[in-house]
Amino acid sequence: MSTATTTHEAAAVGRTTSGPLRGTLWLVWRRHRTALLTGVLVTLAACALFSYQRIGLMGFLGGHDADGTTLDEEFRNRFGPAFSRDLQFLELVPVLVAVFLGAPLISSELERGTLRLVTTQSVSRGRWLAATLALPLALVTVCTVLLSAVFQWLWSPAHSLVVGGDWLNSGPFDVTGPMLVAKTLFLTACGVALGKLIKRVVPAMLATAAAAAAVSVVWGAKVRPALGTLRSTTYPYNSGSGPHLPADAVRMDDWVATADGRLFGFGTCVHDAHPDACRAKLGIVNNVTQYFSYDQMPGMQWLGAGILLALTAVVLAFVVWRARRRPL
Repeated sequence: MSTATTTHEAAAVGRTTSGPLRGTLWLVWRRHRTALLTGVLVTLAACALFSYQRIGLMGFLGGHDADGTTLDEEFRNRFGPAFSRDLQFLELVPVLVAVFLGAPLISSELERGTLRLVTTQSVSRGRWLAATLALPLALVTVCTVLLSAVFQWLWSPAHSLVVGGDWLNSGPFDVTGPMLVAKTLFLTACGVALGKLIKRVVPAMLATAAAAAAVSVVWGAKVRPALGTLRSTTYPYNSGSGPHLPADAVRMDDWVATADGRLFGFGTCVHDAHPDACRAKLGIVNNVTQYFSYDQMPGMQWLGAGILLALTAVVLAFVVWRARRRPL
């Protein structure tokens, strides 16, 4: 964009414009309209696709009277690839928004000098910052709420069949309920903060992508399993019957245990020269399986979303503090 065009846009901030967006909001829309419009169009297209998929899914479930094993196999063959693509797309949404909207949001203005022009047109730094954050984050919230709600409408009737019923570790947990919204806002806020610190668009985008990858690893390995309290079922060692878990439970870990409940690793004594004597010495008489039940999912999601939204507020507060206290 030429310097003349940038100057014209900045000067327009000080004038009243017609339409729903005025002043600094109009400038924010004008500067980032490609990313914002793309997000809206992709959201509408994805919601239309999910709605179309639900028509076929409900027809399949309503007209199917086979046994569970056959149902699961037929579902995987017919709908498995589509759900896998849906989940991969939704899991990428927070990263794409953070990299292509969050990171350039402030860094592009700093790199091109637009901000200095804007703040000479009777616009305070605080007013510019409020508009720069409010419009994109509001649009991100609306779009991710729609994506999450429509996909959950598609996924819920077949949640025990999609990705083998693993709602916790295979994607559905992070893209339904409040989680998609919270995760997208958090990563976008991180992108904005990195853009403010780095002040150059491309390096800020690369740093945001790296930060999103690190957050994904920590979230999946450490945070998500800690959002709920594991439940357990105990059954006799070598009973041959296996654990009797509730429907739609996600199996997390297996142990061996003594009669008084002391836990040992599942492979304890397996490689001992005399495994039966080893277990008898330790007092091992039971197997214990730990799991999360499907009815725990909403509570775990809201707790996780609350953590992410609190972190989002902290990151945005840092951005505001930095922008108001440091020179442009």
